Amino acid sequence: MRCPFCNSQESKVIDSRTAQKNNAIRRRRECIDCGHRFTTYEYVVEYPLQIIKNDGRREEYDRSKLFDSIKIACNKRPVSPEKLESLVIDIEKEIEEASGGEVRSSQIGELVMRKLKELDEVAYIRFASVYKKFKDLDEFKDHIEKFGGAC
Repeated sequence: MRCPFCNSQESKVIDSRTAQKNNAIRRRRECIDCGHRFTTYEYVVEYPLQIIKNDGRREEYDRSKLFDSIKIACNKRPVSPEKLESLVIDIEKEIEEASGGEVRSSQIGELVMRKLKELDEVAYIRFASVYKKFKDLDEFKDHIEKFGGAC
C-alpha cells in the first residue's frame, strides 16, 4: 500500500477491524520508511459495475470518482470522513440493488443529490450546481425551489 505522505510502497498493518456495518475492513497502517500512520478501507466487489455515460460510453465503476466528488461538495462543511464513507457505501448499496450490473451516470448523480440534501444542504447545492451545469442564476433558483429549498 502506497504511503500518502512519502509514496513509499512499504507499510505494515497495525490494526484491522470491520467497518461500515461489516461491509468493509478498516486497516491502520504505518509506513516503514517515514513512520507516518494512515487508514485504508477494503471492500468486496462482487461483480464489476458498468457505468453508462451520457454519451452512451460504458466504463467500469470507480469508487474514488464518487468519493472525491462528494468530498469536494462537502469541503469545509461539518461532515466527518466517517459520514462521507457511510454516504458512499449507502449509495453503492442502492446502485447494486437497483442495477443489473449496469447503471446510468445520471441515476448516480440524482442519488448523490438526494443523499447530500439529507446530509448537508450546502453540499447538496454545491454538487447540484456542478452536476446540473446550470446556464444562469434563474435556472439554478428554479432547481432549488423545485426541490424544496428557498433562495
